[in-house]
Amino acid sequence: MTVIVRDVRLSFPEDAEAFARVRRAALPHMLATGRQVAHDLAHAHPDAHSRPLLAEIDGEAVGTAEVALAHESPEPGIGEVNVFVDPAHRRRGAGALLLRAAEEHLARAGADTLYSWVLDEPANLAFAGRHGYRGSRSAYFLRLDLAAAALPPREAPPAGVELRTAADFTADPRPLFELDALTTADEPGDVPAELTDYAHWLATTWEHPLLDRELTTVAVAGGRPVAFCAARTDGLGRYGSAMTGTHPEHRGRGLAKLVKNDSLHRARAAGCTEAFTGNDAENGPMLAVNRWFGYEICAKETRHVRRLG
Repeated sequence: MTVIVRDVRLSFPEDAEAFARVRRAALPHMLATGRQVAHDLAHAHPDAHSRPLLAEIDGEAVGTAEVALAHESPEPGIGEVNVFVDPAHRRRGAGALLLRAAEEHLARAGADTLYSWVLDEPANLAFAGRHGYRGSRSAYFLRLDLAAAALPPREAPPAGVELRTAADFTADPRPLFELDALTTADEPGDVPAELTDYAHWLATTWEHPLLDRELTTVAVAGGRPVAFCAARTDGLGRYGSAMTGTHPEHRGRGLAKLVKNDSLHRARAAGCTEAFTGNDAENGPMLAVNRWFGYEICAKETRHVRRLG
């Protein structure tokens, strides 16, 4: 049994399907499909030097690595590597080989600091520690049994606010981009991000195959979006909240709850049975919102960092 590590090939749909299958096995709390993987690969920003990797044993995909520079960060030299191995194939060397290949690639691309998300489980934490990574901040995966959940009843929006869907912005999604950029800029995290490339946002967010515009709820005031809950679906009954954000000038009015509740009601009516989301451990307001809906923490991951050189 020999483990080999190779690039995911854009022209081979089976590679994208294998990548997604391993991701679902290793991280069932996140949505992943072959179509989504292929789309992400085809639209990777050139400045990211993205290089997704597959580990195989006897021709079977058993591990993956997401490898890229954090091109949206104003800080240069930051690389990101997330290694996932199918639980049925751990302790066979796939993770170590994936990590080595990823680190070598990012070093050549100019990275001097590497960040990685690691599931908060003893074996995973020990693996990260052995390879020189040190833990920093944490985040939670949360799950809601959408089929059985007693969702709060829909409420009328405050005066001057109306609810729409992202589909209503098909002709001109730029206002949603501007709100997304504004809320992303102050999202808790150890690597700041700035969304400045509208064309890239259109390709990677607006046209993303998992984005469900009909289930994405947008609160509008004065003709402009002021809050949103971006919804993703995988066609398997699973719904994910990709991002929930509110314009700083409109916070404290309950708009995050309003748009998320509306989106969840839409998702259940559309046949979704499970809802997933994620929160930084320090994002108390959104954790409180999700607990209010009945979400329960199903896993924890810890951000790890390693300095190269």
